[in-house]
This record gives sequence, C-alpha cells and structure tokens, in this order.
Amino acid sequence: MRTIFEQASGIEQKLVQWRRYFHQFPELSFKEFKTAEFIATTLSSISGVKVEKGIGLETSVIGTLSCGDGPTIALRADIDALPIKEETTADYCSKHDGVMHACGHDAHTAILLGTAQLLAQLAGDGKWNGTIKFIFQPAEETPDQKGLSGSPYLIRAGAYVGVEAALALHMCPWLQVGEMQVHDGYSMANVDEFEAKIIASGGHGGYPEKGTDPTWMLGLLLQSLHGIVARKVSALDEAVISIGEIKAGSATNIIPSEVFLRGTIRSYKPNIRDLLERELEKAFAILEPLGGQYQLKVTRGEPALYNSSFLNQLVTAAAKKMRPTIKVVDEKFGMGGEDFGYVTQKLPGAMFFLGCATADGIQRDLHTPIFDIDERVLVVGTAIMTQATLDYFSGFYEVVDQN
Repeated sequence: MRTIFEQASGIEQKLVQWRRYFHQFPELSFKEFKTAEFIATTLSSISGVKVEKGIGLETSVIGTLSCGDGPTIALRADIDALPIKEETTADYCSKHDGVMHACGHDAHTAILLGTAQLLAQLAGDGKWNGTIKFIFQPAEETPDQKGLSGSPYLIRAGAYVGVEAALALHMCPWLQVGEMQVHDGYSMANVDEFEAKIIASGGHGGYPEKGTDPTWMLGLLLQSLHGIVARKVSALDEAVISIGEIKAGSATNIIPSEVFLRGTIRSYKPNIRDLLERELEKAFAILEPLGGQYQLKVTRGEPALYNSSFLNQLVTAAAKKMRPTIKVVDEKFGMGGEDFGYVTQKLPGAMFFLGCATADGIQRDLHTPIFDIDERVLVVGTAIMTQATLDYFSGFYEVVDQN
C-alpha cells in the first residue's frame, strides 16, 4: 500500500493548480466570495463531504466528513488575502491589482482541500472512524469595524461545537521545504491597539509661554511609554509597545492644541497583557501635572496562540512518519498575531509552521510584495495534516482527553 506521502504526491498537480488559482484571484477579508465559491464547489465534488456555507460569516465554508463513531477534529485554513501590490514575476501573479496572497493563505487552502480529498478516500477504505470538520475561515488578516476577525464569528456561530481538537498550519519562509517549526504553549502574541489624544491649549509659536504645548508633553510621554517594557515587565516575559502613528499641527508658527497617536501592544501571557494596559494608563497620567489632558482607548484584538503540547507531539510524530529526516525547530513563532488563538482559547489546538523558502535564495518574507513559496511544500503539508488526523483517530485523542 502506498504511504500517505506517496498518496499526497499523487495529487501534487491538483494541489499546485488550486494554489495558483487562489493566488491569481485573491480577495480581501470579508470579501472572499469567489474564493468561497471555488472551495464549496471543490468540496462538493469529494465523496462523503457535507458542505455548509455562511456559518458565522457569509464567505465561510465548512466541510464535514464522518466515518462511523469516534471523536471530532477540526482542520482549519484561512482564505483571505492582503492589500498589497504583488511584485513577483510569477506567471500566476495576482490579477487583482493591489491585492495579494502575501501570507500563504492560498497554500493553506489548497493543502486543506487536498487533505479533505485524501481523508475521504481513506474513509472509503475504512482507515479511520470519527468526524472531521474542514473549516475554511475568512478574514484572518483584517478585523472589521468591531475589531473582530473571522475566527470569533465562526466560534460564536457554532463552527467548533463538538470539536475535541483543532489543527492548523502556516507557511514559513525562513525555513526550507522539509523543515518545520513547533512550540508548546504561547507561541504568537496577543495583539492589542491603542489610540490617544494629548490635549492642551496650544498657541502662537512665538509666544509658547502663553499656552500649553502638547508636542513638548509628547516627548516626555514617549520616554514613559518606551520605559514600560524596559522597567515594568520581567525580562523573561514577552512584551512590546510600539508607536506607529503620530499626527500634530498644520503650520510652522502655530503650537497645536492636540497630538494624536496610535500604537500596538503585544504580549504572550494574560497577566502581562493586563499589566501593559494598566501601565499605559499610568504613563498618560503624567500629562496632567504638565498642564495637559488626554483621551486613551485600548482595543483588544486576537488573543495569543496557545499550542497544545500533546497535539504538537501528534503533528511532529506524523511528520517523522512521512519523512524521518525532517528537521523540527522548537522555537516561538514571534510577536505577530494569529486569530487561530481564539480557537486555542476554547479547546486544545496547535498550529505548526512549515518551511517553504524558495530555491532562488531570496528571502521572501510574509506580508511583503515578493512573497512566494516553493510549491513542494503543498505535498508535505497535505501529507502531515492527513497523517496527523489518522493518528488522532487511532487513539492519540485519548491522550489529549486525559491531559
């Protein structure tokens, strides 16, 4: 009998075709209409898969495949693209000007479709028992006006009801094909934002003593803000506060009455998240003795990604079965955000990063106009997700439930 990797290799051409279709026709968050239509049509052609559309969001697609009695596992892929103008020379370059799959969601989606096809074939052969939910999630990249991305909408709508465990993968351009990165526990950041105003009287630039100057106050405030992580957070804890936008004034001889600023707050642990918010408020409070006032609003975004060590073991073991020589890097993924963190707040879950660096040696980082992948990763990802799911059904879920 052919191995799972050999079976995945047998559909490589189809995986590449799917990925290139998604890459050529990317769609932004909450607008993935053609993408969802293609996914739903493809899933409907796979024997045994029940397709549901519009769960939580209009552009979501969920395929459910059941084979006898057993546990339920969810496999998730994000399907949206970014507002980036592509600068690659690939013949499958984006045809939607200013929109690009610069984070690998095209590959994630193709891999999950391939995984669904293989697992459906294996269900017919009686190789597993249980239920699989193939969750194609919109809007991972950009939240809406309520500050919500796609994941919480699907969770609220019941997409994960009855699910005991969830798996996801992510493209990793800093590793080669045949390498993967895993990490137990907190692995990506809480992503929060703040916006604020410093309010003063302003005045004539030639007579600063007659008013109060918010730009002078800003300098002291920035020192205080940047000192929070350096002096209020343990060096052993991950934390970042960065200012991304400052606006003030309209003329050279007018001291403005307001300064507007926005920034991001990143952390891993819930207690550090709370600490940063409290210290931010204290930092702004220094403005009042200086004669200023302030308005501050903190908006919490996606929570930190928390990876189950047991599911990481499952994925790593599946990768080793597929390719014993695969290199596994155990490192945190960084201070970026990932809305799969909403899922791992609710149930055991794990995301792993899969090496996809291109053979030309150019560093094609995530969220850049030149991002691309070595498409051999499509077979690797499909094989690992398929093998991990089979191993879960073969009894690994009992270990997860006991822990």
